[in-house]
Amino acid sequence: MRAVDTLTPCPCGNGAGYARCCGPLHDGVAAPDAEALMRSRYSAYVLKREDYLLATWHPSTRPAHLKLAAQQPVPTWLGLDVKRHEAAGDRATVEFVARLRYSGGKAQRMHEVSRFVREGGRWFYVDGEFPEA
Repeated sequence: MRAVDTLTPCPCGNGAGYARCCGPLHDGVAAPDAEALMRSRYSAYVLKREDYLLATWHPSTRPAHLKLAAQQPVPTWLGLDVKRHEAAGDRATVEFVARLRYSGGKAQRMHEVSRFVREGGRWFYVDGEFPEA
């Protein structure tokens, strides 16, 4: 896990800083909405917080492990752009584009439309689709 300077912007792009954005969620505070959960999951990928990613993944679709520490080539996460967030009761959709680079290569975009569900007062990532460019 990489240390984060709490005075710098959060990995998800929020200028308020990690300690006021994704940090509390990573420490167990429930996300107020699906967008906040998605942003905290992006930050967890940046920080290699596999524990958090698995804990916020719905049990019906959650993998046994992600093996982030062994990932090769190692991605460098370059930024996040949330395109839309739609919620209807205990279900929500968040569309985003994450930018990353592998081993100093060309920057890539990961465009996903993610589905979330709220159970027991907590939001969970269910799955996502990757729309064609």
